[in-house]
Amino acid sequence: MSTLLIEQILNGLQYGAMLFLLASGLTLIFGIMGVINLTHGSFYMVGAFCAAHAATATGSFAAAILAALVGAGLYGLIMELVVIRRLYARDHLDQVLATFGMILFTNELVTVVFGRTPPFMDIPDFLSGTVQLLPDLSYPVVRLSFILVGALVAIGLWALITRTRIGMLIRAGADDRSMVDALGVDIRRLFSLVFALGAVLCGLAGVMTAPLLAVEIGMGERILITTFVVIVVGGVGSVRGALIGALLVGMVDSLGRAYIPITLYDLLPPEIASTLAAGLVSASIYVLMAVILLVRPRGLLPARG
Repeated sequence: MSTLLIEQILNGLQYGAMLFLLASGLTLIFGIMGVINLTHGSFYMVGAFCAAHAATATGSFAAAILAALVGAGLYGLIMELVVIRRLYARDHLDQVLATFGMILFTNELVTVVFGRTPPFMDIPDFLSGTVQLLPDLSYPVVRLSFILVGALVAIGLWALITRTRIGMLIRAGADDRSMVDALGVDIRRLFSLVFALGAVLCGLAGVMTAPLLAVEIGMGERILITTFVVIVVGGVGSVRGALIGALLVGMVDSLGRAYIPITLYDLLPPEIASTLAAGLVSASIYVLMAVILLVRPRGLLPARG
């Protein structure tokens, strides 16, 4: 196995881990609450801004993690109580319009609170540097830590959903929400919990990506479309589906960026290969989604059926 292939597989795992942190919450919110929440990416942005400013103020990465989790979780909970709760009985068009408006509101709110200058967050010392994985392959520690965090979150969510009473209610809610309500479960509290959990996971993704990517207004919108692709591929309402979908999308994106240009430059003139490669790389995850929907219209592991 070539060094390039191993490196791209690791990049795919790292990107997939980030997508899983975002998609797991979104798929639960959509699958259980039936709400199309376009604001989900904004929680990721709030987490990244809280982390960057906390790290700048304290110099502590632990403080940055705490600020991201609390900031994103609290903002998500407030939004559920004030806005989302009023949308449960509305149709999806109303939900899309309302949550799109909340994206604009959140962007302005973050600008007012944190200012227009994009914050910068350094990689903490204990995550800087590289690890020698192979004689000719060194890989950044911070990216490996991202993969590890994604794996730990996946295990934690599996334990939460399959080994706890709350998890049982979440699974039951994803399967038949009206039945859970009829059994006397406080469905509003369950919805608030699921929504806040999704926001906290977004905050975790925000603090992990803040040292790697630019922290700026609108960063949540750019990742939101890819997150929706993940839950469509994996199946709506399923955390297992979100994990499989995130890994597939991460791998296709990473391997496509590495190998599509190389293949086309070997087959076509450079001027044609350059243009065609850029388009195919951008479209690769959507091609994956189309192929999977042709074979399994409800996604790979849907919560229902």
